[in-house]
Amino acid sequence: MKPEPFRRGPRSRSNAGPKTPDGLDQVYGLHALQSLLDRGESPRELWVQQGAGSRLKEVVAQAQSRGARVKEQPRDLLDQLTQGAAHQGVVAFCPPLVPEGEESLWLKLRAWQSSTPPLFLILDGVTDVHNFGACLRSADAAGVHGVIVAKDKAAPLNATVRKVACGAAEVVPVYQVTNLARTLAKLKDAGVWITGTAGEAESSVFEIDMTGPIALVMGAEGKGMRRLTREACDNLAKLPMAGEVSSLNVSVATGICLFEAVRQRQLAS
Repeated sequence: MKPEPFRRGPRSRSNAGPKTPDGLDQVYGLHALQSLLDRGESPRELWVQQGAGSRLKEVVAQAQSRGARVKEQPRDLLDQLTQGAAHQGVVAFCPPLVPEGEESLWLKLRAWQSSTPPLFLILDGVTDVHNFGACLRSADAAGVHGVIVAKDKAAPLNATVRKVACGAAEVVPVYQVTNLARTLAKLKDAGVWITGTAGEAESSVFEIDMTGPIALVMGAEGKGMRRLTREACDNLAKLPMAGEVSSLNVSVATGICLFEAVRQRQLAS
């Protein structure tokens, strides 16, 4: 079937924001759209910049063949919608992401343990969506098996997180648990070592063995880990700070710690 032509959307008004589809998340950019399609997901609607190039039209045609509505829009409207982000001429509107539950975590843990030592990232009280998105991006790059968050005092898995994560939010499993301390105890019973990060720790993260099954815990911005989380850790580690700054942004620290785990695991394999 021949795809229907682009439908021109309404002109935006200077004093009003663009009217977007209700109940859907915005995913910006050509690469993000291609990633969605490669995983078999179908956006509900696409807003495409007028005069789109052949590469963009090719990807848009894929989405359209799967039922996505396509509207051609002026660039200034897309700029307004994405607040100046690099949208690359396309914004996809997709169903919101939903975290997986605890039962899924335990089922997959048993499967991972039979093949490779799992590596988890646990975010304890990280509420900033930009930090959450950046942590997911690092988790994907490091090959993390899953990111575990609590239902309370945690950033939502929303459109901003998806934008910052640059496609990682769609591929990295996020497990939402009711009681984080209880989850840590069950992970320990399953043979996973829990390493928490804290500035007052005696050992450096570069001295901790992360070659086996491990869950790396990163605390909240400013406050660090909660007391019960800290007490559930097998050991604590810190990043050595040589300058005047006493700590790093949680997403930056997460990237450093995860890739130290990657380094150790590659050497051990």
